Amino acid sequence: MFKVYSTTTCAKCQMVKKVLALKEQEYQEVNLDEQPEERDRIFALSGMMAVPVVTKTENDEEKVICVGWDQAALMQAL
Repeated sequence: MFKVYSTTTCAKCQMVKKVLALKEQEYQEVNLDEQPEERDRIFALSGMMAVPVVTKTENDEEKVICVGWDQAALMQAL
């Protein structure tokens, strides 16, 4: 399952979610404007304070797929 950490006005976040929807991939969105407590967690995972951050959980471990608009990394993860 993918997870997209985003903000309300982020155009790149919208692009990531559109690609996942077009590829019929399930994802959970975590809006950092609505859940600011998640900012520290995503910084710990990615080392960056940028959005979008896309993660994928496999074997109960959440791993960062890409930070920002990285179409190549996103497509490779699909």
